[in-house]
Amino acid sequence: MELLSVPVGQELFQDGLFLFKLLKVSLNFIKAHKYHQLILILQIKNLKSQIIKIMSHKAEVRWTSDMAFEVEVNNHKFMVDADEKVGGHDLGPRPKILTLAALGGCTGMDVVSILKKMRIEPEYFNVSVEGELTEEHPKYYNKIHLTYTFKGESLPLDKLDKAINLSQERYCGVTAMLGKAAEISYEIVIL
Repeated sequence: MELLSVPVGQELFQDGLFLFKLLKVSLNFIKAHKYHQLILILQIKNLKSQIIKIMSHKAEVRWTSDMAFEVEVNNHKFMVDADEKVGGHDLGPRPKILTLAALGGCTGMDVVSILKKMRIEPEYFNVSVEGELTEEHPKYYNKIHLTYTFKGESLPLDKLDKAINLSQERYCGVTAMLGKAAEISYEIVIL
């Protein structure tokens, strides 16, 4: 029995086209091998469920006491808690500010990856993220400013800016999500 082989590569998951590429299987193949239709359909359904699992994320947030919660993400655990003024015990950061940390981490990883491809490696790299909250409830960040700080030899500003732009405009999903609710700006500092 002849089986259809579909290459599965990480890059296909990353660009979100995996399912599309898989479903573009040649109709000629299916017509020529009718007895494989059932196997192919089963393989597509199985892969589709795997893709859905890969493309979705899950966080478990378990109440421990008062205002404290234990968060588990990808087998990493940490606490979030409120300030003592509102019944917490300051056992961890407030949840809202973690969106700023997520933004800094996401864009930072993009920038490092892009700079490596450009063969540029700074000695030091930091992303500082500041958010301005609205005054009325629900309070959310309506303005976010990132400061990308670099230190090192031969750091061309145009390439640093290009890497950051690619992250902001194309790759960083956190930027894309927060950009729907907030004005996001950035600056580059070279030490």
